[in-house]
Amino acid sequence: MAPSLPASSPAGWFVTLYPGAGEVGGSFRYSVPVQRSPGGGDPERSREEAARRAGRKVRRYCAHNRLNRLGTLTYRGQGCHDPIQLRRDVAQFFRSLRQLLGEDPFPYVWVPEWHKTDHGLHVHFAAGRFIPRRLIEQAWGHGFVHIKLLGQLAAGAGPRDEARVAARYLSKYVRKSIDERRIANRHRYEVAQGFQPTTVPLHARTVDDVLALAIAAMGGEPTDVWLSDEAIGWEGPPSVWAMWP
Repeated sequence: MAPSLPASSPAGWFVTLYPGAGEVGGSFRYSVPVQRSPGGGDPERSREEAARRAGRKVRRYCAHNRLNRLGTLTYRGQGCHDPIQLRRDVAQFFRSLRQLLGEDPFPYVWVPEWHKTDHGLHVHFAAGRFIPRRLIEQAWGHGFVHIKLLGQLAAGAGPRDEARVAARYLSKYVRKSIDERRIANRHRYEVAQGFQPTTVPLHARTVDDVLALAIAAMGGEPTDVWLSDEAIGWEGPPSVWAMWP
């Protein structure tokens, strides 16, 4: 195993391993800070970066908790046009659902979306266990529901792969939620508390060494590795990302 550097070392590769999510990512830190053009001067760029960060968090949460079922909650009639009311309704939905299932809290993530028509808001959510549709309907009570298991993937795919598919769907809605109708200081998505992915900080002098640490911790080679020096037009610090099945 490649030796890990002490946390006080001024330079090197600092990455975070998410064992349950099967993912690692991070970048090189210089001993002397490198001055870069701030992205804050470009509101559009800032929004895009915020959406990417949110999408990464959703992906890791889904993969860590194996959230491989996608559901939708809609309103009947004229719909709901109040984001605050929507959050109250969804919070009550998950409380009621937990009571109907007779279980302790379970992991989930949900994202609001505005209808293309003037019907207001609806909700997309992911869960990691079988939930009878009748219980979802009973817990929601405001309109229509839909839920499906994301199976039938390529041979060899498992629950974590299915969860990543769910995350891709939800991340699309996270990106769409960044518009003029979004309320300031409100999250683009919500998750059940207490189920955040575990993290393992890793630090080494070279990218090969830090990947070796991650591979040793995961017990095998990653299926995908991305390096920033292969990305045309990359403007950030040298970075790396890898994923395991």
